[in-house]
Amino acid sequence: MALAIILGILTGLSLGLTGAGGGILAVPALVLGMGYTMTAATPVALLAVGAAALVGALDGLYKHIVRYRAAMFMAVTGALVTSLGVRISHALPEKVLVTLFVVIMLWIATKMLRRPTDTVHTHTPCCLNPETGRLRWTPVGTATLASIGAVAGLFSGMLGVGGGFLIVPALKRFSDLSMHSIVATSLMLIALISLSASAMSLAHGAVIPVSGWVFVTAAMVGMVIGRKLAPHIPPLRLQQGFSILTVVVALSMLARTYLF
Repeated sequence: MALAIILGILTGLSLGLTGAGGGILAVPALVLGMGYTMTAATPVALLAVGAAALVGALDGLYKHIVRYRAAMFMAVTGALVTSLGVRISHALPEKVLVTLFVVIMLWIATKMLRRPTDTVHTHTPCCLNPETGRLRWTPVGTATLASIGAVAGLFSGMLGVGGGFLIVPALKRFSDLSMHSIVATSLMLIALISLSASAMSLAHGAVIPVSGWVFVTAAMVGMVIGRKLAPHIPPLRLQQGFSILTVVVALSMLARTYLF
């Protein structure tokens, strides 16, 4: 139980600091640290990430920095394909799932290490209206948000990740939102997608053990700590540290699957 508490807090802390990474670390924490199988870890990771992200999203709503309409729209498109991801996870062998997960983790880590946090893009289909301060719902912008939500939902169901590792860089690339707004919006979307995917997994017969509930509760505590610390840590340092940690975890999972 002590290990579940420590790993849960670290998972929530990562999610609270970056708006991403909770799910991508929750699954390895459960598999490597607590001995779960990939399939058993998925619903626990989804519930932990969803509950922790909900805590962060409520904080963002209180501060009026969440683009809740965009988050809800992306959550709906994500929910439409989540069941497909769940079916894929049950159809594929565990080694295939782990390999896919590791490849995605390494790709994300590489992108985060190479891309500065202040990169500016000239083409941003999801733009704010300077008069109202709200997003412009153009056809291109709407299609972009729908695509982000769908991809996040697919990976949530298939790999037990909340999708923040895709949502944050996607919103940064395709919108002109501030980083604070992106993180808060990402947390709301992660909460909606992860909790719906968790419900889907439970409906398919998944069971959350006692250690899993401890992990979930600890992740919520870690989120609170992360949201308190985030304003005091340079974004670039967070990005680099998370990238390095992601590589270490990915290689550890690969070694455990194929060598032990």
